[in-house]
Amino acid sequence: MPPMAFTGTVTKVGCMNKTATVTISRFVIHRVTGKRIERSTKILTHDEHNNLRLNDRVIIRNCPPISARKRFRLEKVIHSPETERELTHSVSTAENPTC
Repeated sequence: MPPMAFTGTVTKVGCMNKTATVTISRFVIHRVTGKRIERSTKILTHDEHNNLRLNDRVIIRNCPPISARKRFRLEKVIHSPETERELTHSVSTAENPTC
């Protein structure tokens, strides 16, 4: 199989060790009406260091089978809202201590 890379959103994390569920969304055109329809696929992804969080935007790439349902590895985290929120909070508390 040729190497494939997909961009998706982490929708489930923490239930299984070193595994996250990534939802890949795409748009297709309806044959009769011509309207755009969103189609999505949920893929189990191998996360070696358990560093993914909910709603992260990630790039995943296919690999040889890791388990019965895992065929993709985490390649890169594009955007992480929770990590950015924590960084912003830590910077603001460092600038304005409450003591």
